[in-house]
Amino acid sequence: MKKKVYIYKAYERFWHWTQAFLVFFLAFTGFEIHGTFEFFGFRNAVIYHNAAAVSFMILIVFTIFWHFTTGEWKQYVPTTKNIKAQILYYAVGMFKNAPHPVHKTELSKLNPLQRIVYFLLKVVFIPLMVISGLLYMFYRYPHNGNIVSINTEGLTTIAVLHTLGAFIMIAFVVVHLYLITTGTTIFTNLKAMLTGYEEIEEEESKN
Repeated sequence: MKKKVYIYKAYERFWHWTQAFLVFFLAFTGFEIHGTFEFFGFRNAVIYHNAAAVSFMILIVFTIFWHFTTGEWKQYVPTTKNIKAQILYYAVGMFKNAPHPVHKTELSKLNPLQRIVYFLLKVVFIPLMVISGLLYMFYRYPHNGNIVSINTEGLTTIAVLHTLGAFIMIAFVVVHLYLITTGTTIFTNLKAMLTGYEEIEEEESKN
């Protein structure tokens, strides 16, 4: 028997959708800066990209504070328990309507594979994007009344790392969008992130 449970809190949903918008906007303006297409124009694309990057960093600061004050950071602690079963489920099981090997609860929202992926995003790839982006933005800086810049080779490395991080983020978004459709219905997971409520097995919510 299933029970409707309040899984995703208000700030969590705000963070999720704001982050999604900023990631898409950063990717859009970033590829325009790289010359992939023209929409805003190079100069405006740079201005909008930098503004979105600052907004993203502000969101990160507030979200880190929220995670640690609410204890939600525990959701992202990696585990290898049931990891093989989870991989097999995504690879084969869900196409055969097999039961999910790890059930979501109020205190454990992520399966073991999600925990590992989100952990890597939070401690490796997003910091890579932020640090390389800041270095890219401020490779010229004032020092003793002069404008100092890092060498061209260093800037090229930073640009490559930032672009690599962008492609990794895009790959994550593509997979994430696909997995959203693998709930009980195509829109089940999307609805949960909009309303905060999700239907889970009643006995599994008692943790």
